[in-house]
Amino acid sequence: MTYIEMKKILLILSLVFVAQTGFSQTESAFEDGEWFKFRMSYSNWLKAGNATLAVHDEVLNGKPVYHVVGKGWTTGMIKWFFKVKDRYETYFDKETILPYKFIRNIDEGGHTKDLEIDFDQKNHKAHINDKKHNKKIVVDTKPNIQDMVSTFYYLRNHLDTENLKVGSEVKIDMFFDEENYGFKLQYLGEETIETDFGDVEALKFRPYVMAGRVFKEEESLTLWVSKDKNKLPLRIKADLAVGSLRADLDAFRGLKHPFNVVVKN
Repeated sequence: MTYIEMKKILLILSLVFVAQTGFSQTESAFEDGEWFKFRMSYSNWLKAGNATLAVHDEVLNGKPVYHVVGKGWTTGMIKWFFKVKDRYETYFDKETILPYKFIRNIDEGGHTKDLEIDFDQKNHKAHINDKKHNKKIVVDTKPNIQDMVSTFYYLRNHLDTENLKVGSEVKIDMFFDEENYGFKLQYLGEETIETDFGDVEALKFRPYVMAGRVFKEEESLTLWVSKDKNKLPLRIKADLAVGSLRADLDAFRGLKHPFNVVVKN
């Protein structure tokens, strides 16, 4: 596997943190103690890595928040020639799900970043502390900006499964590193998929990406989310310029709502 192919895997490890669409769900889809683990595979057979997401109750600057920690790392044969250890953290408001702080600390084959971003949601500013380069800057943001990880929980918590229509699209403003990024997702319909936990009714989405050296085209990604109140991310599949990459939900705990599995007659 080449360096470029490894970078594709890293990108999917990041994208697994970002998904889902629709709005106006009133009941929260998650709570303190929720934990997910994903396994990554290249071309459906080579184990590529793992990723986890964990939710914790905390207080930040006197405000009750959810602190989410996301980790990603390579495993198996790949780690012997390209070791990855990524850590992402977000602190977001329990009511609005708007982030106050985002942390990105990564080591990808020797390429490292150590960023801490404080969001001023009132004045639409991102205060960026680049610890690696000892640099601090302030960047203008869009109103109600989300970070890479909080986007997952914000959209998941506002998914209106009763009124989704096939072909509908949702756009959201997300901030990553030092830039505002327009994230777009399209709803493709319902599908029952086979998982390690049994057959599960799922909602199918298409996150749009930039075509180029990594992805064949903008429609290269497909995402499946459980059709229940949890909105679990069950699977994400990417068609790459060479081969394909898949992330599957491997384990979970601390769900707020019952997890539904199809019972066959």
